[in-house]
Amino acid sequence: MTASESLPTDLAAAHALILAERAARLEAETAAASAKAEAASAQADLSSTEALISHLKLEIEKLRRTLYGTRSERKARLLEQMELELEELEAAATEDGLAAEKAATTAEAVFAERGLNSVHIDSREVILTDDHYGKAAPDEAAIEHALKQNVLPLLNAGRVPVMGGFIASCNGITTTLGRGGSDFTAALVGGGLHAGAIEIWTDVDGIMTTDPRICPDALRVRTISFEEAAELAYFGAKVLHPATILPAVQKNIPVFVLNSRNAKNEGTRITATPPPCASPFKSIAAKKKLTIIDIVASRMLLAHGFLKMVFDIFDKHKCAIDMVSTSEVSISVTVDSREALPAICEELGRIADVKYESNKALICLVGEDIRGQSGIAAQVFAAVTHVNIRMISQGASEINMSFMINEEDVEEAVRSLHKKFFVAPDPAIFDVEARPVTSNA
Repeated sequence: MTASESLPTDLAAAHALILAERAARLEAETAAASAKAEAASAQADLSSTEALISHLKLEIEKLRRTLYGTRSERKARLLEQMELELEELEAAATEDGLAAEKAATTAEAVFAERGLNSVHIDSREVILTDDHYGKAAPDEAAIEHALKQNVLPLLNAGRVPVMGGFIASCNGITTTLGRGGSDFTAALVGGGLHAGAIEIWTDVDGIMTTDPRICPDALRVRTISFEEAAELAYFGAKVLHPATILPAVQKNIPVFVLNSRNAKNEGTRITATPPPCASPFKSIAAKKKLTIIDIVASRMLLAHGFLKMVFDIFDKHKCAIDMVSTSEVSISVTVDSREALPAICEELGRIADVKYESNKALICLVGEDIRGQSGIAAQVFAAVTHVNIRMISQGASEINMSFMINEEDVEEAVRSLHKKFFVAPDPAIFDVEARPVTSNA
C-alpha cells in the first residue's frame, strides 16, 4: 500500500495514525495515543516505561476492534500491514528502550561485584535532546552542563559512572537517538567531559579496507582521519554511525574503534592528523537500497531558482540527498528514503519530467587528496569496466570518489577495486601482517 493509493477515509485516517505512532515511538518507550492531543494528556499520567507500553497496547486493541469485521480484501491487507507495523513498534519500545537501561544497571552491578567503585547514571538525566522522538538531536550545551553537574563530581571522587546508550530525554519525556545511538551517546559524553579519548567497542577489529564478507583479505586500517571516517560512516561502513564522529571532531578527541571479542587488538585510531599514506585509498564502502531520481525540465532552461524549487521539495519531505549530478536542463539525485518518494515525485512532476530507478547502490572510495592524484579516476574506472556506471561524483570532496551502479553489481565492483588498490598497501597505515592468505591477495 503506497501513500498515493486511494483508501476509504476511516482506514486512511487509522493508517496515518499508526504510521505517526510508529515514527514517534521508533525504538523507544515514548507515549503514543490515537491522536496528538490524547497522547499529550496521556503522557502526563504515565510515570514509567511499563505504563507507556501498556497504554500503547490498549490503543492498538481499540484500532483492531475498529477495523475487524471488514470483508474488503483491500481493508484486510491494510489491517495486516498495520498489525505488522504495530508489532515492530511494540517490539522496539520493549526490547531497545528498556534494554538500554537494564543493561546499564546490570553492568553496574557486575562492576561493583568485581570491586570497582561503580555507580549507575540514568542517561536521560544527562543526554538532553529536542522532541524529535526516535531520531532526536542532542542539545550539546545542555548535555555538557548536565555532565558537569551529575557525572564529573563522581569521576573526581573516584567513582566509575555506568550509563545506558541510545536513550535520552526532552523535558522529562524519553527520547532516542536513532540508529547508532549507543555509540553516539559515548561520543557525546566524551565530548561533554573533554575526555582524553573516546573508545567505541564493536564486534570487529576496527575500520577495514572494505567489508570482509565481500573481500576475505580485507585489512584493518590502523589510523584514519576524522573526515575519512565520517565519509565512510555516511556512505555505508556500518562499524560507525556518522554522528559518532561529530563531538570528537569539535573537541579534537581521538576515537578508537576496538573489538570487544578481541580486546588485545589495537583497533583503528581516528584522529585529526593521521600520518601520510602511500596508498591512494584507505577504504571502500558500499551503500545499497538507493534510488536515482532524474528531473528533466527543458522549459526551465536558464530559469532562475529552478534548483531551489527542486531542493525545497526534498526539504519539505525531510528527504536527504546522497549525490547530485546536474546539466543545463536536468538534475539527477540519489536518495535512500523510499517512504516519501511518491509524494516527492508528484510535486516534482509539476515543474519537470520525473522518473526514478530503484535498487541502485553507491560505491565510495576514501583516501587522502584524491583530487590531487593524476590519473586516479582512470585507474578506478579501468578496474570496473565490466560494470555499468550510472552516476559519478568527485569534485565536491578531496577525500571521496563515488559512483552509482546496480545493486547486483556491488560485490563484483568492490572485489575488483580492492584487488586493484590494495595489492601493496602501506604497512604504516594497514595491518599487513594480519592479512589472510587468499586467492585474491
